Amino acid sequence: MAVERLDHVQLAMPSGQEDAAVEFYQGLLGVPRVPKPPHLAARGGCWFERGDLKVHVGVDAEFRPARKAHPALIVSSLEALVASLRQAGVPVVDDEPLDGY
Repeated sequence: MAVERLDHVQLAMPSGQEDAAVEFYQGLLGVPRVPKPPHLAARGGCWFERGDLKVHVGVDAEFRPARKAHPALIVSSLEALVASLRQAGVPVVDDEPLDGY
């Protein structure tokens, strides 16, 4: 048995923040929201998928933002994404560049 690939990333958000998640992932990042299976939909949260990119955002009643955990996305233009995020009022933290990216 060998792990072949990562299927999806599950992130947490506070309850009642589905609209903000849709605005960010679908509106700003362009990753469409897809329906959750009916037996999971009652839990809240939302799924975003495009091709092999799958981000599932679930509701956590005791949500606390992670200080270091994060997904790393490959984008066609980092500069354009940063400009778009900043224009939308999303805080962007600059960091040291990572070799190869």
